[in-house]
Amino acid sequence: MHTKLTRTLLAASVALIVSSSALAVKVPAGTVLSEKQEIVINNGAEPQSLDPHKTEGVPEAEVLYQLLEGLVTQDSDGKPLPGVAASWESTPDFKQWTFKLRPNAKWSNGEPVTAHDFVFAWQRSVDPKTASPYASYLSYMRVLNAQDVIEGKKKPEEIGVKASDDLTLVITLDAPVPYLASMVTHQSTLPVPKSAVLKFGDAWVKPENYVGNGAYKLTKHVINEKIEFARNPHYWNDKETVIDKATFLAIQNPSTDVQRYRAGDVDITNSGLPPEQFVKLKKELPNEVFTSKTLITYMYEINNTKAPFTDLRVRKALNLSLDRNVITDKVLGQGQVPTYVFTPTYIPEGEAIQQPAYSELSMKDRNEQAIKLLQEAGFSKTNPLKFTILYNTNENHKKIAIAAASIWKKNTNGLIDVKLENQEWKAYIDRKRNKQYDIARAGWSADYNQATTFLNYFLSNSSNNTAFYQNPAYDQAIAESYKAADAKERAAAYAKAEAILAADAPIVPIYNYVNPRLVKPYVKGYTGKDPQDHIYLRNLYIIKH
Repeated sequence: MHTKLTRTLLAASVALIVSSSALAVKVPAGTVLSEKQEIVINNGAEPQSLDPHKTEGVPEAEVLYQLLEGLVTQDSDGKPLPGVAASWESTPDFKQWTFKLRPNAKWSNGEPVTAHDFVFAWQRSVDPKTASPYASYLSYMRVLNAQDVIEGKKKPEEIGVKASDDLTLVITLDAPVPYLASMVTHQSTLPVPKSAVLKFGDAWVKPENYVGNGAYKLTKHVINEKIEFARNPHYWNDKETVIDKATFLAIQNPSTDVQRYRAGDVDITNSGLPPEQFVKLKKELPNEVFTSKTLITYMYEINNTKAPFTDLRVRKALNLSLDRNVITDKVLGQGQVPTYVFTPTYIPEGEAIQQPAYSELSMKDRNEQAIKLLQEAGFSKTNPLKFTILYNTNENHKKIAIAAASIWKKNTNGLIDVKLENQEWKAYIDRKRNKQYDIARAGWSADYNQATTFLNYFLSNSSNNTAFYQNPAYDQAIAESYKAADAKERAAAYAKAEAILAADAPIVPIYNYVNPRLVKPYVKGYTGKDPQDHIYLRNLYIIKH
């Protein structure tokens, strides 16, 4: 399905025009809707910010996709659909893209959404003054001059994004990107309201100041508790929207999440059910448990700037001696798949990526190699490798960290001694960005359905690279992918990059996600088929119950 979709995007982009009904909620004929169209969803954490240029995580993205709409958006299965752009086309070499905006797209204050809004937003994104954690995204898109602007070599106005008129946005790239249409669904490419940003500065994100162009508007924000939304009557497709009011909660504990769900306080839980309750929940609520196979990799990031992790032997020993199967099968047991590479091999153009050779060895052989490497690096039972695992507050992350600490100690005969530390989401993000950690729990969720969404993460100049890994050979392998003649050559370049990453061991990949959620039977429109598992309120509706 994914490969076919990608080819469609590449080949049909020249004449892509979709009517507004394509974005409508698909309510089957004869369905009796509830008179009260209100929903409560657990978002799992308090967002860093509601400014798309100040965010980098999933909790933020899920909120932003309700308040703001980009050029391209997605349906409930994750397939790209026209958003603010009614159509788009590319030149034959895929180095220039033209997006035609809808004349009826408006901000929540009634003002028209124009191509100039996107130009302002994208220039702001790469401006060093903004310090966006996702500044690199436009560089990933290969937008002309984006990297030079990020590095302060050129002015934001020099990036390859221009408005030829109010409804025409032209994007110029420095390399071919055939899948660019799927990339502009990402949160960092969303428009921001120039007038509100200039008038209120950072305070533009307060409910009383917030101006969005999405299907919903922000009505209330109680820090660490809830965010409330109401339908935006100025949204271009409001007539096809069904949910009137929504509340996102910030419950971090999966057990509490399930309790609130059972009590009727939550209609959709956050992704990540308590492992010890999973089998029971599937038995008791078989039609309410959704387990989506997603494009996410769970890993431990290693601080590659900090001794002794600057020693390759140490990093290799950590990878060798961690038994991923214990974590996926015994700690979690929800269908997660062990992995030893960063990019999920089932993503489009990821099929050539190979798991490293050591993954085929017995744990006995792997442990022996790990012990030898640690001893060569100067560690012993009287002088073990000591470090702390940092993780964001969540009982599932805690269980995994406890298991990993035990596995490492046991498999190395006591040569590894691990402590645990948890931090709330925003503090955890800050610690990682400021290099204030040894090893940190991390999860990378695909920004779009192509292999580069993972591989760009570890580029030396990536603003997402909080492992602080750098290798010119890796950078070169990714650069080669943009010169590839076809998908097969791109896949070979990606496989080469992953092989370099595995050899350098800057992280400990652990497993590819499944996202288990509970969804009330009266909530319709959630399919569990989106490989990124996004929730768009405009795709949902409540039936009579």
